[in-house]
Amino acid sequence: MNSRKMGPVELLHMSVFSQSFSPCGRFLAAGNNYGEIAVFSLSAALSPDASEGSQKPILNFTAHDGPVFSLLSTDTHLLSAGNGEISAWSWAELIKKSTKAAWTRKPNYETSLEIPEINAMIINPKDNSLIVGGGDNNIHIMDMETGVFKSVLKGHTDYIHCLCFKEREGEILSGGEDGAVRIWDSRTNRPVHCIEVFKYEECARPQFGKWISCLATDSDWMLCGGGPSLSLWHLRSMSPTSVFPLPGCQREAVFYQDLIMSVGEGPNVSHCLHGGTVKAQIPCSPSSLNTLALNLKNTEHRVMTVGGSSHQIDVFTNFSYRAFSLSF
Repeated sequence: MNSRKMGPVELLHMSVFSQSFSPCGRFLAAGNNYGEIAVFSLSAALSPDASEGSQKPILNFTAHDGPVFSLLSTDTHLLSAGNGEISAWSWAELIKKSTKAAWTRKPNYETSLEIPEINAMIINPKDNSLIVGGGDNNIHIMDMETGVFKSVLKGHTDYIHCLCFKEREGEILSGGEDGAVRIWDSRTNRPVHCIEVFKYEECARPQFGKWISCLATDSDWMLCGGGPSLSLWHLRSMSPTSVFPLPGCQREAVFYQDLIMSVGEGPNVSHCLHGGTVKAQIPCSPSSLNTLALNLKNTEHRVMTVGGSSHQIDVFTNFSYRAFSLSF
């Protein structure tokens, strides 16, 4: 698990797939296509006397054999997921530059030959379980106390790209390559609804395919997109209320105050209004974007960070323009 120096060719072909802020909000972890995790000090990078060195990682280590598709922070640990496995790293240890995994677990796959990628992880705060989705088309649920995978939700017919949790109802939402957004009751593990977004004429873009690559919820509202246009849905009526005229496939979208922020193909963060208009397109360094994260834990380190087809991660202190870039 050693730190190593990237060659120019590797840097050229790097993609950042995942990011997560530390529980205190002072650090950012990012995962790339080479299986590496870099940890950056936001405090150092944002300080008035920041130097070029402040934009480099305080720690860079190989965590998985394949890409780090997903990162997630709990109160104490950074969870990382690659091909078929999840590892946990203590934030307290990472900050001391120690890179020994606290644990590594594999979901119960149906055959031992399967090494499906894990594309998404979320925590269910109601029962402290980890919800995992990926390449075997199933959702696996692990008890965080015991480390035991206690249930599997089956229904998707192709691999799962994204997950989110609707806290008030205790519902899990999953989106996949099969074009479906499935809603599950986390208490009974039973399916509640299935929305096939590509079947709605206003969202469908057959030229891009039907896959769903991003999902977000905010009380009764859901954002989803991918092959179909990014769209805002009212979950009580199960219908799209706004469709956003963004050209490429969107890979991550979030609710923020009265805005919707989205990234995907192309070098811009899109700021959209709930009514369906695109208010602004903010230029970024990478030519194509995979991940957008908001650090809202404390005002001192309040930033938006964006990563994609580059070794650079753009940092926005004011969400309307790029302040600087961190780099692997």
